[in-house]
Amino acid sequence: MARRRPAPPEVEPNHLERSERWAGLRRGDPVVVAGVRVRSARWTFVAHVRNRTSGEAWVEVVGGRSGDRAVRSFRPEQVFPPSGSKKGDPAPSLADAPQLPLG
Repeated sequence: MARRRPAPPEVEPNHLERSERWAGLRRGDPVVVAGVRVRSARWTFVAHVRNRTSGEAWVEVVGGRSGDRAVRSFRPEQVFPPSGSKKGDPAPSLADAPQLPLG
């Protein structure tokens, strides 16, 4: 019987800076994502990632439709704090106004 080699541990490239805290969010906090064509989607924050080489940044979230657990990446400008009200002026994105009280 042949033995399998254990898979090597996943190592992030050195040029990527990953943080589970960003703009007042912590991993698991609910967020709203603009520009997604999925109705009634629910998203939770996973991480903010910055490429030190190119300067690009993105926000990883998990969720989607009810029952989905897809991991997706979005530009920081698309990520907003959850709002209790569907009416009124929308809040600025977390990229534009970090550290807003959530909830």
